[in-house]
Amino acid sequence: MSATTRRPVVIIGAGPVGVTAALLLARYGVRSLLLERHPDVYPLPRAVVVDDEVRRILQSAGVHEEFAAIARPAPGLRLLDARRRVISEFPRSMHGLHGFPQLSMFNQPELERLLRGALARRPECELWSGVEVVSVTESDTPNTDTPDDPAGPVRVTFRRGGSDEEEHLWADAVLGCDGAGSLTRDAIGAAWEDLHFQESWRVIDVRTSRPVRTWEGAEQICCPTRPATFMRISEDRYRWEFRLADDQNLEGPDGWERLRELVAPWVDLPASRSDDFEVVRQAQYTFQARLADRWRRGRVFLLGDAAHLTPPFVGQGLCSGLRDANNLTWKLARVLQQGAPEELLDTYERERKPHARHVIRVAVAVGWAMTGGQDRCAAFRRAVVGTVCRIPGVTEAASRDLSPALAAGPLVRRRPRLAGRALAGTFCPQPWIRHDGRRVRLDDVVRDAFVVLTAVPATAQMTAVTTALGAPTIHVGDLDDDGTLAAWLARGRADAVLLRPDRVVMDTVPAGSGHFPDPTAWASLLHTARPTTDARSVSLPRSTAP
Repeated sequence: MSATTRRPVVIIGAGPVGVTAALLLARYGVRSLLLERHPDVYPLPRAVVVDDEVRRILQSAGVHEEFAAIARPAPGLRLLDARRRVISEFPRSMHGLHGFPQLSMFNQPELERLLRGALARRPECELWSGVEVVSVTESDTPNTDTPDDPAGPVRVTFRRGGSDEEEHLWADAVLGCDGAGSLTRDAIGAAWEDLHFQESWRVIDVRTSRPVRTWEGAEQICCPTRPATFMRISEDRYRWEFRLADDQNLEGPDGWERLRELVAPWVDLPASRSDDFEVVRQAQYTFQARLADRWRRGRVFLLGDAAHLTPPFVGQGLCSGLRDANNLTWKLARVLQQGAPEELLDTYERERKPHARHVIRVAVAVGWAMTGGQDRCAAFRRAVVGTVCRIPGVTEAASRDLSPALAAGPLVRRRPRLAGRALAGTFCPQPWIRHDGRRVRLDDVVRDAFVVLTAVPATAQMTAVTTALGAPTIHVGDLDDDGTLAAWLARGRADAVLLRPDRVVMDTVPAGSGHFPDPTAWASLLHTARPTTDARSVSLPRSTAP
């Protein structure tokens, strides 16, 4: 591929994060090429949990209906003591803020296959399997396609199908979705920050028709000698995770008996191996808490496990990677397609890194509550956890804050002492609405554009903002929802909000003010050197779409 031709975004790694990033870029018309070293989808289960925010991302990627067919909503998480008595329960709604169940179980190979199917239907996306990336090298040469663009192309060197012959291509941007052992992370000179959690656990995935004693949600057994996690994934699939000593092997002639002992609280197994209890996979994992010290250099970015590793105790590993893709892709599209300044890309790490750190710390806290360590203070710590979780409102707050608002920054205008500041950095709810005589979700109408949602007649300043962004202005009264959006704006003391393409509130019109207080604060980042693309303005009665 010549350096003087238009180059795609190259995505290294075609797991769920890489493929979702490609599908999100395709919605903006950005072409991408995925390079994957494996010849096909990895067939064994790994991630098993997503939340409602991530299901909304899958909606943006165009696969939420297919995902609903393979997902099992679950009622929440319980912390149990060693005798399986409930210490605390963290309930999850079947209809969360984002319009989906707050906790869904699934089988990762099934998700990957439906993502690959969607990828094959998008002409903007291309997948090369059996390709090993050897190096990623940034160029100091300016982009010859757009001389006023200071970002030079990135050279990706790879080998096909086990060949020793090296090939090269050039990319406008490279997304490193290549996992914990990321070559891309090394290429940008990033190092791990240790967040101080490392334990060896055995993960066991099972398919069985035997009766299993379960409350249908996830269970975390808080025990310093044998902590465990259990959950039902689907009709006949289950997962157990145990922290085991190195000499507690489940292989060999005594392996079945040890497995029987481990799962006895949930299912009764015969003394000899049984065909109706199939161990699909068992693997030893080292659960770690790590964060890359940098997520970007030039036009090379880290996403997913390449940027952060979290213990699985709150089910946020894959979720964090898909949030990375959702945050980065609209910004990258605006830079590549519309000539927005490179500084817009700086907000990716600035927004996502603190968020990922928070999620990892929550997972580590739950991990310590489960294991209690192995010192004399273990029982005391578990008792404190139980007491704190019984305080009214604590479990609800813990559930709500698992994915906190984005911190204030150039694209999140949270101003002190102004009404409406509480909404900035949070997600807009997604209710069901009536559109063209059909009942649909909000995002299916506003799609991937900037949009102003207002509870008052649009002022001249609001219209000027939306015109500059190529965005529609929609009065919430025209959406025919159940009142969710109007109530949300009222609680936030805002007359209107400006939503980013990822549905995060970027700015607000404080109640009674009639205008965004200071749009110049973010206008420079969204300024485009080329005309903005068609915003696909929404056709709604009384809307003020430009």
